[in-house]
This record gives sequence, C-alpha cells and structure tokens, in this order.
Amino acid sequence: MMIKRAMVLAAGLGLRLRPITLATPKPLVAVAGRTMLDRALDHLVRAGVEDMVVNTHWLADRVKEHLADRSDIALSHEEELLETGGGVAKALPLLGHEPFYVVNSDIIWTDGGTPALTRLAQAWRDQDMDALLLLQPTGTAVGYQGKGDFFINAADIPRRRVDPEVAPLLFSGIQILHPRLFQGCPAGAFSLNRLYDRALAEHRLFGLVHDGGWFHVGTPEALPEVEARLRGG
Repeated sequence: MMIKRAMVLAAGLGLRLRPITLATPKPLVAVAGRTMLDRALDHLVRAGVEDMVVNTHWLADRVKEHLADRSDIALSHEEELLETGGGVAKALPLLGHEPFYVVNSDIIWTDGGTPALTRLAQAWRDQDMDALLLLQPTGTAVGYQGKGDFFINAADIPRRRVDPEVAPLLFSGIQILHPRLFQGCPAGAFSLNRLYDRALAEHRLFGLVHDGGWFHVGTPEALPEVEARLRGG
C-alpha cells in the first residue's frame, strides 16, 4: 500500500524542555542541525507522502512561518489543546478516507535496512487493522527511562503492560491509522489511547517492532547526548 497522507503532531507545550521552549516551539528545536519537525517531514516525503497536516497550538505563528513555503502542508490550529486523539479527529477532513500516517514531532528516529514508514505500509492489512503502531525496544531507546508500554505476540498483537510488569517495547510515536478508528469518538480533547484500547478489545490493533534508532529529546540535558549519537551514526 502507498500511503499518501499523514499528520504530524506538533501542538504540545514542550514543558520538560523549558527554558528552550519558552521562545521556540518544541518541534522547531534543532537537533544536530535540523529541527525535529523537519526530520519527521523528511521521513514522510521519502515514504511518498504527498499531503501532510501539522497541528499547532503553542507558538503557532512560529510553526506557520517555518512552513510558509510548503504547499504540501496544511495547518490544523487548536485554540485549546485537544490531546493526541482530539487533534487527529479535528484534522480528519484534511486526511481523507484512506489509512494515513501519524507521527509525533518530539521524537527522532533512524531507519534500519528498510525505512520504518515503508515497513509499516507493507505490514498494513486493511481488512484486519484500524491501527498499526511502530514499537521500539526499550533497551535501544535513547532518552527513555520508563517501564515500557507493550508486549507483543507472534501474530503481532500487542498487550499493554500492567503494574508491576516491565514491558520490552514502548510506543514510538509513529503509526498508521484508519479513519474508521475514530467512529463514535468523543468530542473535544482526548487521548488516542482510548481508541487504541477499543481497537485492542476488537482485535484490530497491531504492532510492528522498529529495527532502527529512536531518540527522545525530553530535557535540555538530553540534547547533547542525542546530537552526539546522531552525528556519530
């Protein structure tokens, strides 16, 4: 499947990255010479995506100015933060009726032998799936200190971690979603996790394990390490 549309989630406040994000929205923070937003857009363009939506909230004018010369990008502004689920739901009229990528702009990833977005598209089974999540092994995740999010079985079906478990995989912030996932979704702000849980219960959420690098720039102190890793290959 060739996926032609995508959304980049770029409306967050970036609170943990302050004071940097007091004047610069987190997606526009440069890491090893390129903004996190541009890195995400680069991946999408290389995957063949033709139309992209970027949502905005905090310092939205800065993002709008940064993307002013991009005819392939539409902005979805949120006067009030809608969280991940509400933000995508608001942008659905711009995303069409086919499956689309959703990518967080506050993470950076590098590809393995085959680009991660291509691997997701190749793994997509429209008759079976409403959501396909790229899952990152926690042991190779740079800047992550949590207990993981998911286990996964041989059929690529994830299971959420429950306390006191420690899971080997985290959600990478990269995924394919189908618009039907949003049928009957709440109005206003809500997390995509609500829709994931429903899809899990209906056996329509699947996972794919990432085989490349993954970096989370959560704090100012994390920036030098991530930059060094990226520059060092």
